[in-house]
Formats: sequence, C-alpha cells, structure tokens
Amino acid sequence: MQTAIDKIRELRALHEDGLLSRQEFDLRKNAILDAVYAPAGSSAEEAPQARPGTEIGLMAGQEVGPPTRRYRLERLIAHGGMGQVWQATDLATHAELGHSAQVALKILPPQLTQSATHAKLLVQEATRARRLAHENIVRVYEWAQDPATASYFIIMECLDGEDLDSLLGREGKLPFERVLALLDPVAAALDYAWDKHGLVHRDIKPGNVFVTGRGEVKLLDFGIAARARAAGAAPALDAPGSSGTAGYRAPEAGSPRGQPTPALDVYAVSMMIYQMLDGALPLDATVPPAALRPHQWDALKAGLAQDASARPASVRALLDGLRNAVGPSPEEIAARAAAARAEQEKRERELAARRQAEEQARAVAKAEIDRQRREQQRLERAAANEAREARKEALRQQLLARRDEEAAKTRLAQEEAQRKAAQARAAATYLAEQKRARELQAARSASELAQLIPTPASPVADGDGVLVDAFLDGVGSGPALVLIPSGRFQMGSHEHERKIAMAAGAQQKWLERETPQRWVGIERPFAMGRYPVTVGEWRVFVQATGWEPQGEVNWNDPGFPQTDAHPVVGLTWHDAQQYVQWLAASTGRRYRLPSEAEWEYACRAGTRTAFSLGDTINPDQANYDGSFTYNGGARGVYRRGTTPAGMFPPNPWGLYDMHGNVWEWVQDVVHDNYEGAPLDGSAWEEGGDQARRILRGGSWLYNPRYLRSALRNGFSSVLSNDIVGLRVVRELM
Repeated sequence: MQTAIDKIRELRALHEDGLLSRQEFDLRKNAILDAVYAPAGSSAEEAPQARPGTEIGLMAGQEVGPPTRRYRLERLIAHGGMGQVWQATDLATHAELGHSAQVALKILPPQLTQSATHAKLLVQEATRARRLAHENIVRVYEWAQDPATASYFIIMECLDGEDLDSLLGREGKLPFERVLALLDPVAAALDYAWDKHGLVHRDIKPGNVFVTGRGEVKLLDFGIAARARAAGAAPALDAPGSSGTAGYRAPEAGSPRGQPTPALDVYAVSMMIYQMLDGALPLDATVPPAALRPHQWDALKAGLAQDASARPASVRALLDGLRNAVGPSPEEIAARAAAARAEQEKRERELAARRQAEEQARAVAKAEIDRQRREQQRLERAAANEAREARKEALRQQLLARRDEEAAKTRLAQEEAQRKAAQARAAATYLAEQKRARELQAARSASELAQLIPTPASPVADGDGVLVDAFLDGVGSGPALVLIPSGRFQMGSHEHERKIAMAAGAQQKWLERETPQRWVGIERPFAMGRYPVTVGEWRVFVQATGWEPQGEVNWNDPGFPQTDAHPVVGLTWHDAQQYVQWLAASTGRRYRLPSEAEWEYACRAGTRTAFSLGDTINPDQANYDGSFTYNGGARGVYRRGTTPAGMFPPNPWGLYDMHGNVWEWVQDVVHDNYEGAPLDGSAWEEGGDQARRILRGGSWLYNPRYLRSALRNGFSSVLSNDIVGLRVVRELM
C-alpha cells in the first residue's frame, strides 16, 4: 500500500518539476495528512464524504468517469451485490490513437462507498491490484469516480471467454487431469501474489477464475486481498475478516485478529477441486469424490483440514500432492534404497580422499611458509644495508637540490613577470576589439531599424527605444515593445555554469536540456514586449473577445494580491496563441510568441553569464523565493506572489522581468536537448513531445537556480497555473 509519505513525495516531485503550483501542493498535502491523522473513533458522518450518489441506473452508450478520462459503456458483462461489470471504450485512448481501446469497468453502487472508510477500501483495492503484473492475473489499470453518479469504479483488462461457473454449468464434472491443468495457472498467480507482494486472495471460487477464448486462465477480483502484517503491527484498514464466499470460505476467515496466510486460498481451491470433480460442493466433506483414488483423497483432505496449519503450504503444494498421490511400487522402493546406499558410499569415499588431500596441502603450505620466512629475513638485512646507503645519498642530493631550487625560483619569478605583462597586453587588445565590435553592431542595428521603420506614418520607437502599436479602431494600443537587433550568440550553458548549478541543487536531467551549447544566428531584428503581458492588457483582450478560462486558476483572482500592472497568470499555451492572434488583428501588425532562441538571445542581451546581471542574483534584482541562494548570492524576501511589471532593474537591452516573476510561454515544442535544433533562431516545432511547450525565465515560486538565462522548462500546453504568463514578439519585416 502506498503510504502518506510516498504520496507526498510524488506531489513534491511534481511541484519541483513545475507541474504543480505551491498552493495546489499545499492543499493536496494537507488532505493526505488529514486522512492519515483523523481522530480515532470518528464517525463516518464526521469524515469527508463524496456527495451522496443515486442508484446506478447505467445503460449502454452512457459515458462515465471524470472530465479528463471518459469511458463509454458498451454492454453489461455481469452484475451482483458488489455492483456491475461493463465492457467499455476508453474514449481518451480512442481520441489519441484513432481506434477503440476496450476495458472492463467494475462499477460499485454508491451506497457501498458513501463513507470515507468504504471509499478508502476501494482505493486500497485498486492500488494493490494494479501492482499485480502476472500473465494469470487480470490486469487492473486505475480507479476513478463518476462525478454524475458519485459511483466509484475500477478500470480492468477486458477478457473474452467465460468463468469456471459457466464452464461447469455447461460441461458438468471434469476429468482429474483437466482439473489440475485449469488450476495450475491459478497456483502460479497465487504464488506470485504471495511471494512478490505478500497478498492472499481470500475469495477464490469458480466465478473468479476466467478461461479466455484462447484457453488462457486468469484469476479475477483481488479486491478483498489482504496483505500479511508483521507480528505486533497495528491493524491497518483492510478487507473485513469475513471476506470470501460461503462454501469456499475457510473456518478461520471470520477471526478478526487472524493473520491472512495462503492457507485461506488452499482451503478455497480444495473446495473447488471437489466441486469440479463431483459436479457440486460437498454436503459432507468426509465423503470422497468418486473420481479420486484413496491416496488422492488423502491429499485433498489435507487441503480441507479445519486447522489451517495442517493444510499444504500453498496451492502449488496441494496440486503437487494430488499429482504424486499414487505411492511407489516395492521395486521402486528397493531401487531407491540401493541408489541411496550407493550415493552414501560414494560420498564417504570422496570425504576420505578430500581429507587426505587437505593433509598433504597443509604439509606443503607449512614448508612454503618456512621458506618465505627465511627469504623475508634475508631481504630485511639487505634492505637495512640499502637504507644506510640511501640516507648518505639523500643528504648529498638535498644539498644539490637546495642549490637548484634557489636558481629555479629566480627563473620562475622572471617568467611570471613576463607572463603577467603579456596577459595585460592581450586583455587590453581584447577589450579594444570588443568595444569596436559593439560600436559596429550598434551602428549596423540602428541602420537596419531605421530602414525597417522608414515613414513618419509608421509607429516609431521613442527616445528610450520603446515602440507601441495603436489599435486600428483608434481606441487603445498594444503592449510596450523594445527593439532587438540581429546578431549571433551562444545558446545553452557551458560546463562551468552547469557545475555551479549542480552545487546549488540542480538535477542532471534538467541540465542536459541545455546542451550542447552552440552558436545561433538571429538573422532579423524584431521587437519584444518590454514587460510580460499585464493583467490590464489581458483584461482588454477578455472584454473584446469574451474569452473564458478553461483551467483551475482564476486569472483575475489567482490567490494573491494583484493590480492591472502585475503580469497575468492562469493561461495555457493555447490561450497565449489566441491573444497574439487577436493583437495582430487589432493592430494590423505581425505578433506572435517568441521562439526559444529569440527569448534567450533577448534575455542575455549580449552577456555570457548565468544571468544577464552576472553569475549570481539576489532578491533585490528579481522576484523569486529569496529564502534560497545561488553561487554565493544574498538571501532575502520571499514575496509569495507576482510583483508589478518594472519593479526591478531591466537587462542591458531594456527588458524587465526576464528573470523571475512568471514563467513565459514560447513557441517551441519540448525536446530533451539541442541535438538537431535550428541554428537560425526559428522555433523548433518538429518532433519532440508535441503535448508540451517550453517555458522560460523562472517565477516567484521557484529557487534562483531556475532563473538562469539558459534554463529550459516544459509544461503541458493545455494546463495553466498561478506561475505562468507570456511575453509577445512583433515582427519588423
């Protein structure tokens, strides 16, 4: 059974990978802890409950399940006191693959799961059963709850065939060999469940043994299976002590303190063997079936013993006992005795020979030890003589070495002075070349931008290099933009930066996404949003288009204070696409999301350090969880939400909040690394994980190591949360 600690670890992993917000993580963690530490003796009315359900009332063609995973009922396979079993189509798999995926749904009536205890038993059943991966056990995939009926159901492998109840009703009594052949797979399945998972089935009966059309045997319904507890352990939530079916239930099954053992299943299978051979369950278990010989009946009676300790250790042992129940002949007994005597004599001869060999080996070993001791004494005397000569030579060499060392120090001092002078000259030359290159680049970029915006009628950048496009209807304008020149840069991180990130707690799989580092050319200048899109700018879009969110986060009230100047959150990648398309139509300009290469180029703004601000960062420069540090940076405040756009200093090209505040959607599909990525700055949309898109920049919730210019994150394009926003790009040519 998965423990509360295991569940919380899984939630924390989702949170660390950016797939779960801090708020959602806290809510789910508290729910797990509440379930574990609920006061003892609290009533079912005091425990959290699903809303009361109605009668099942299911019909073919009806869809059940949560909104994210729906199933269409096709035909009723079976029904009884524990609910109904339907053949169903997995609609999610059908939509993804284009063909039907058939499953079996075991749907429990709402009255069985209205209490928290019964619902927890269902979850426990599905969790145990889905771990049983054996060819003779029907596969259990998952459990779910239908929001319309409040009914819980388990999703299982869909089988074609009949159970033993139907087979016995059709064929009647079965031959001895066929009985063993049908139950051999059952024994293998029970051995696997006990040996690998410590589980006892506790409800073996013909209705839970299924024979497929191809002759395969599958064991069904581990739903009341119990795990053996260590002696003295506190009782856990488990199947009731009376679990099982009348006629097949062992005498000790009703004991509330009894530890579940394979003896329960041995008794049930013994009753099934009697029924399969005789055509009916025994009215008197002391009368043997007509098909069994005396030795075989003795073997079967052992499985039917009232005392569990007197039964065979497993179903496999029971079947083997039945197969071997015919005793050996006198000739076979005599032959076996003769073979045993011959084997004993052979062992005695081998033992005598081994003892003689050991005595000889000890004598040889003693002689060798004496020889080695004499040799060691000779070597020690020789070594002492050599040591005396070596000390004399060492003294002479020390005098020579001291003289040579003084000369070497003088020579190294001269060489170091020459090297420093050469480095100073090289550094001055490099700085001069870099300055000339920046001046040339700035001149070229200014010339290009002047050519791209030639007429007074077109929007032009102000004195700060900020461009704003007016709406075509004359009412309002788009986001403020900063002009970004063309150029080349090294995309990704170098080995030294990755080592520092590892020391700060980064995971290897995240760092591999930033490799290999390579040169990328941004062939055309473009304009990028000066800030992430704000709440106020998004509000204009909502009022103009009637857009409604599909996720769980309310963009207008995300759970922390915000104004129209804060960056908007709660948007999927598809929402971001709708926004840039609307912005393009409203301004008559070409707006889109930035490519991943354009985003990193603009973020770095000509720098090569971990951040555009240097190789470290502090909470006065960006909005992130200031209780953590990176590469010697200072600790600071953790603001627990977004901050207004422009609150922190911009990067060298005038862009704000490129580090922290909110993650920003880009156009690219998620790939594991840069192998095969475009080198011209365009978006990489082929291959990869088409269901996920890249996020850049880090957020208010994350550690500073996630804010590096090179860091790449991935997130489902159809999900949203309170840490993801967007920034726009406008094409200039």
